[in-house]
Amino acid sequence: MILQGTLVNIAAVIGGCAVGHFAGRHISMPLRRTMMAGLGLAVLLIGLQLALQGTHILIIIASLITGGIIGELVGIERHLRRFSERLQERFASHGSIAEGFVTASLLYCVGAMAIMGALQDGVGEAPTILYAKAALDGIASIALTATLGAGVILSVFPLLIYQGGITLLAGWASGIMTETAIAEMNSVGGLLIVAIALDLLDIKRLPIGNLLPAVFIALFLVHFVL
Repeated sequence: MILQGTLVNIAAVIGGCAVGHFAGRHISMPLRRTMMAGLGLAVLLIGLQLALQGTHILIIIASLITGGIIGELVGIERHLRRFSERLQERFASHGSIAEGFVTASLLYCVGAMAIMGALQDGVGEAPTILYAKAALDGIASIALTATLGAGVILSVFPLLIYQGGITLLAGWASGIMTETAIAEMNSVGGLLIVAIALDLLDIKRLPIGNLLPAVFIALFLVHFVL
């Protein structure tokens, strides 16, 4: 079913908000850390499975290097951080509802899992990335709702528009999303998801935002090199 991954993601956020509203304050920090560690290992497995789909190693290397250079020159991570800070400052005077909405929206919509998961869903594959993301977002929404309040649940609207839009565009562009292109894009995206897992496991923080263009560079190289 189209948009299944995004709908599951939204359901997880709503469920997490409900738990956070009624019981979030009673969940200890050690338990939250343990749950996040378990999810980090699951995300690592998903990333490795995707990364191993690629068969053209030179395309993967070229995509990561070229995409990283583009991302660094554009300053994707820097712009995302500034955008987040400006939103927080702008809505700070509107109370915790606005703060919860802005914080959760940025957390759920920005990142490789949102893009790769929506693309995976859009080309007709089982949306395993979005299922894992749903688990992460569900747990995050418990903590966010417990601390920032009811505004967190409003983030489901930009989540639907953002992820759903990418999913629908991927389905529309199915003509250029060949099996080879999907495999190489999955491989590059899988490596970015591995980087997310390393961050979740407190091993290493990598500039994932600046590497995001690599996913689309892989699509370009498949069609113009192979």
